[in-house]
Amino acid sequence: MRIKPLINTGIVLLATLPPVSYASAVTEEDFLVRNVQDLIDLCTTPRDDPLNVAAVHFCTGYLVGAYHYHDSLHSGPDSQPWVCPPDPKPTRQEAIAEFVSWAQAHPEYGKDRPVDVMFRFMAEKWPCKKTGRSGLTD
Repeated sequence: MRIKPLINTGIVLLATLPPVSYASAVTEEDFLVRNVQDLIDLCTTPRDDPLNVAAVHFCTGYLVGAYHYHDSLHSGPDSQPWVCPPDPKPTRQEAIAEFVSWAQAHPEYGKDRPVDVMFRFMAEKWPCKKTGRSGLTD
């Protein structure tokens, strides 16, 4: 039968979801993403929350969109990107889970703009090697 592959696929999909925080339910106000805590609330919405699907997808879209904008800005040959993920890059869900964990461990940034905190995390996690005019790494 084909049930076993479906079960395995379901287990893999569940394992890739961001960590769940049971602190509080997400609110429609969180979708305004005024600060990083709002974004973390969306990213960690409990599975049984009525807004879970919208919240988790919003979280993913926000973070992926910000990262793609960075990639677009730094796609030229003379670019100086802010962050340089390893090769191979982590999966989206791995990167989001790491960001969420990092942000939860740094409550001092809870009221800061989400995109600023995201790049603070990534620059700390995946800094770029600096190059001089010669192109050699420092």
